[in-house]
Amino acid sequence: MDEFWFNVKYGINHVLDVNGHDHVLFLMVLAVPYLFKDWKRVLLLVSLFTLGHTLSLVLAAYDVVSVNGKLVEFLIPVTILIMAVYNVFTAGKKDKGKSVGLLLFSALFFGLIHGLGFAREFTMVFGDSDNKVLSLVEFALGIEIAQIIIVFVVLFFGFLFQTLFRFSRRDWVMVLSSVVVGLVIPMLIENNIF
Repeated sequence: MDEFWFNVKYGINHVLDVNGHDHVLFLMVLAVPYLFKDWKRVLLLVSLFTLGHTLSLVLAAYDVVSVNGKLVEFLIPVTILIMAVYNVFTAGKKDKGKSVGLLLFSALFFGLIHGLGFAREFTMVFGDSDNKVLSLVEFALGIEIAQIIIVFVVLFFGFLFQTLFRFSRRDWVMVLSSVVVGLVIPMLIENNIF
């Protein structure tokens, strides 16, 4: 049972790590367009992101894939930027429901990329584990718990800003997504991929 809690806590800490805020930024732009009443869709998006993240960890843990770490560290902020810019251009649009398939695919695909960013550390921590798959599932549970916490906070602040401060939904999405763009651009510039 101690190993179970270690793995779950490790997953929670992976997402909530102050030094690794890229995960939080992605979840912010993934959740910001939604309200509490949209919780099923948000949960599906977040779960697909976790599934992609876990799948890439499984592939890396069993040496099925190996990707250049610098490339992945560059692609992670690109995924955040893409979601934030998508939000800016679709904020307040009535036909946003038509792009659900694209969003679901993006959450899964971007989860694969984010998981590859953690693959090396995961292999160092869990590489000698007797049951890597069980460790991965427990780790993924911790990730999902932390992501639900972050999404709840984003939805709660969205509720506050839209009710107390009378932000329109469009303005809330635009402001938070623009702030994330401003935080991600330096991450891209500082990346030494080129």
